Amino acid sequence: MKIRLKFFLVILPLIIVTLSLAETASYFNAVNGVSRLARQLLGFKLGELEKYADNQWSLLVENNYAGRPDMVEAAKKAVEMYGRSIILSDSEIIFALDGDGNIAMATSPLELREGELAFLSALLSAENPGLQNAVIGGEKRVFQAFYFTPFEWHVLISEESGVFYQDANRIAAQTLVTLGLAVTAAVALLIMIASHLTNPLGRIVKAMNNIINSADLSSRVEVEYRDETGRLAYTFNRMIGELDNAYAQIKRYAFDAVLAGKKEERIRQIFQKYVPKDVIERFFASPEKMLVGDKRRLSILFSDIRSFTTISEGMAPDDLVNSLNRYFSGQVDIIYNRRGIVDKYIGDAIMAFWGAPEKHDDDALQSVLSGLDMIDALAGFNETQRRLGKPEFHIGVGINYGEVTVGNIGSERKMDYTVIGDAVNLASRMEGLTKTCRQDILISGSVYEELRKQRTLSADYPALYFRLLDTVAVKGKTKGVKIYTIKRSLSPAESAAWPIHNEGMELYYRRSFREAAEKFKEVYRLLSKDFNAEIIYRRCVDYASNPPPEGWDGVEVMKTK
Repeated sequence: MKIRLKFFLVILPLIIVTLSLAETASYFNAVNGVSRLARQLLGFKLGELEKYADNQWSLLVENNYAGRPDMVEAAKKAVEMYGRSIILSDSEIIFALDGDGNIAMATSPLELREGELAFLSALLSAENPGLQNAVIGGEKRVFQAFYFTPFEWHVLISEESGVFYQDANRIAAQTLVTLGLAVTAAVALLIMIASHLTNPLGRIVKAMNNIINSADLSSRVEVEYRDETGRLAYTFNRMIGELDNAYAQIKRYAFDAVLAGKKEERIRQIFQKYVPKDVIERFFASPEKMLVGDKRRLSILFSDIRSFTTISEGMAPDDLVNSLNRYFSGQVDIIYNRRGIVDKYIGDAIMAFWGAPEKHDDDALQSVLSGLDMIDALAGFNETQRRLGKPEFHIGVGINYGEVTVGNIGSERKMDYTVIGDAVNLASRMEGLTKTCRQDILISGSVYEELRKQRTLSADYPALYFRLLDTVAVKGKTKGVKIYTIKRSLSPAESAAWPIHNEGMELYYRRSFREAAEKFKEVYRLLSKDFNAEIIYRRCVDYASNPPPEGWDGVEVMKTK
């Protein structure tokens, strides 16, 4: 943003606010004065009319004419004539309403429209002595009123709102014109002042750009004034002189630095194919720390191509390698885009992890999103395979979250930056269970709990849907682990069936086998003979007849990987 614009943005609002406040204060003072005078005049005439009516009635009473209708009517006519005499404008009307709501007297022709009489009666019954507003005869009018008991009249002195407030409206228009002229004059003055202040700076900037574009460090900026801009130009000239002296040294060092940088870049490019980029960065920053192992809670992912042996037997070696390279390229890009580390390739399988060497709060979530992305990416890969006449790939993804040992593991001749531990083995078993459960992706209970925790901490948590499939003890273990499948979106049938399935699992673990069996029977129907619902349904039917022993925790021991 230019200094001139900043100057305007700072000064102009101050001027506008000051002028607006002054004009507003003047406007309200003038309007209040004019309105007060108008109200006082209307009130004065009202008072005079009331006095005149009282005098007329007093004359009738003093002369014993109060009981004569003709004399009372003459007094009313006298009041009407007096009202006509005190009217100052053609739009002003003085009129009276009798007890039945009829117009008993009016200084000008007047006809109340439908609804106006009821509104007027309500205002008059409130006995408000001040200025009031109402629609009378189809026009917006202001009025004041008094009740004259001898005649049983509500007497009103009224004026059109536009006429009554015309002086105030004229003041408002004049105020706006004055404010506009003042702001215009202020803007013009600001333009002159801003130009005077910023033009020297603009000339200095132009001279600086010429030096930069020409790379001529012998050029200097002209010092025009003995003020801050002059000191700025003088300081810049001194800086250019020092840079000119240092430039020769920089050129000597630059060549050496370029050579060193190219050597380091070649090393990085070579080793990034075998070691994660973050690990290389940490090695260059602190080489001595990279030989020490570390305990971390990570998210570990395994993916494997289904029936790869059968696929490889039906393909030529070069076709197989080309297909694998395309497959790995797309899958690995997904992992890296989600901040994951590809640990290794195990034949056709991929092992990756999140949380090392850099840990993030959403490592578990990123690993799950990577797994879902990997499955989604297969659609494009398989379309290319079909076009090339090659077999399609189908994968299973297993994810676990837990404590592992992470670091450079191996010998002095060959080391790998990798993770080891039971959590890694369980992630591998989760991938194997995708075949048993006939699912594309499975996550462990520890991943599910970590996602739930992250969901409470993040406002932009993505929509994910979970289905608890079972509690199993993988081969070689006795402790049970809950396994879930997960999706970003559900079909209408899945939207109906998955909540029922999860309710059934809760009943199952509470040993309510008959109720659980009904739930899984419904899921089986909704999802067209769903495999997992059928398996748990059969267990429920069996347990309903032959209950499991006390202490049963719902764990199914797996006999295979």
